[in-house]
Formats: sequence, C-alpha cells, structure tokens
Amino acid sequence: MRNSSIYTGILVSEYISKKVELSEWGQSVVKELSQFIQTHEPELKGFSDKNLWRMKQFYETYKEFPKISTLLREISWSHNLFIFSRCKSIEEKEFYIKLTKQENYSFRELERQISSSLFERTMIGNSKLSTVLRETNADIANTFNLTF
Repeated sequence: MRNSSIYTGILVSEYISKKVELSEWGQSVVKELSQFIQTHEPELKGFSDKNLWRMKQFYETYKEFPKISTLLREISWSHNLFIFSRCKSIEEKEFYIKLTKQENYSFRELERQISSSLFERTMIGNSKLSTVLRETNADIANTFNLTF
C-alpha cells in the first residue's frame, strides 16, 4: 500500500472497527467487503480480508494517539506493519516510526535496527548516538521521566 493509500486504509479500518465493535459485522462480512473491493476497484491493491483485519488492528492500536497517527502517514505501509507487529509498547512503536522517518530507513535497515534492539539499547544509555537518536531519546526520556 503506497503512502497515499495509507489515509484510505485508515478510513476503511476505522469504518470496519466501528462496525465490528457495534456487532454489526463479523469475519464473513469483512471477507465479502474485500471481495467487493477487489471486484469493483481492481486497481486498488492491498485490500485482502487479512489486510483489512490488519488495518482494523492497526487503527485500534493507534486511535488513542493522534500525534503518532500523523506520523504513520509519513512512512510506508510495509514499514508500519513491521513496526506494528514487532514492537511491544506504544513508546517503542513511536521511537521506530520517528526514526524511520528521520533517517529515511529502508525496510531492511528498519528490520536490522529492530532486530538489534536499538530501542532498548537507547533506553539504557545514549553514549555515542547520532544527533537524531539523541533527540528522539530525549523525547522518550521525558515519557519515562528518566535522566540520561
């Protein structure tokens, strides 16, 4: 899903989330919606039933965090999904979203940084970190009321 499609994905996921929450919809309806989109808008990609459920989870995770929601639109869907699926806390997700945007990480580089536990290492100490990481680290330190 391209960056321009992320906004559409967020709107679709918000709609699905609200319908499921109100118990108006179940899995079969989401599958039918996916088939409808694929049939009537074949040029739109990324709207499989599995992806629609991911979009719903994605929306529900970030809906309480408008500051992060704005950042999400600035990185690709694949970057977002990887961060979403691999990071545990909202602070860790925010850290990698900001870092991906600021450093213009490729997917492979983002994967490498998450696998090497950059967030945890940054939280332990900030010696020999780049300016971007120190700035990001300062925001995180304030979140946890830590002093580095």
